[in-house]
Amino acid sequence: MLLVTGITGHTGKYFLQELINNDYRGHVRCIVRESSDTSLLDKSGLNIEKMVGELEDEEFLDRCMKDVDTIVHIVNIRYTLRILKAAIKNNVSRALCVHTTGIYSKFRSASEEYLVIEEKIQRILSSHQIKMTILRPTMIYGDICDRNMSKFIKMVDKFRYFPVINNGQGLIQPVNARDLGKAYYQVLKLPREIVKSEYILSGESPITMLEAFKLISEGLNKKTTFISVPLSFGVLFAKILKIISFGKVDYVERVQRMSEDRSFPHKDAKLDFNYSPEPFRVGITREVKEYLNKR
Repeated sequence: MLLVTGITGHTGKYFLQELINNDYRGHVRCIVRESSDTSLLDKSGLNIEKMVGELEDEEFLDRCMKDVDTIVHIVNIRYTLRILKAAIKNNVSRALCVHTTGIYSKFRSASEEYLVIEEKIQRILSSHQIKMTILRPTMIYGDICDRNMSKFIKMVDKFRYFPVINNGQGLIQPVNARDLGKAYYQVLKLPREIVKSEYILSGESPITMLEAFKLISEGLNKKTTFISVPLSFGVLFAKILKIISFGKVDYVERVQRMSEDRSFPHKDAKLDFNYSPEPFRVGITREVKEYLNKR
């Protein structure tokens, strides 16, 4: 039996679509919240069992793991330790867990929590037989519900003059949620004996922040003036914004990371399951059109 977390989320819904497209015949148990929109699950035509509850509930997780052999954990890296412990307790043989390339950030505020989690995971794995594969997407985009490019689209649309950190030369490699859904399914179908312990799932190729903003401006048919701002000023402004909003608006980490290169090769994914993500220009054009249609 396959157990999936996060299947109603942004990348999870594209993983669900891959299960549908490939006529997946196995039993799929999905952990969902009471508030989750499960209409896509209900209409999928798959052999789906819904388990309604919270991942913080250890007894609930224990029930979810009964008779499961494989887990695809999409929802959040912060739940991985709970998922892993429950899986080992119930003799689950394999787990695919979606984490992040944020673990490689030079800023401790961005990477420290992830490093601590994965160190604990490695200690657990050293004494158990479960086969675990970590999937590391880069910046995820693809629909106006994403938490990255959708915000930039709204900002570029709103402001005639747009600040960029250090001339916008920091490299990013955004990956479309559609490509991630396909990748999750492809890794799931890989034989246990050849699957690697981790795969980076990045976009087709690196692009500078400034180039990304210009593509957004072009799609919006805007004449945007981009103004370079030193990193120190950007971080100071983000900290002030966080203080005056009483912590509700926290862009400090995002501003910091705009100054560092966030491009990562995906050669192992290309080699093992022919991972071929679409060009950023194609994906961002689609997302900008979606934004304009719903504006």
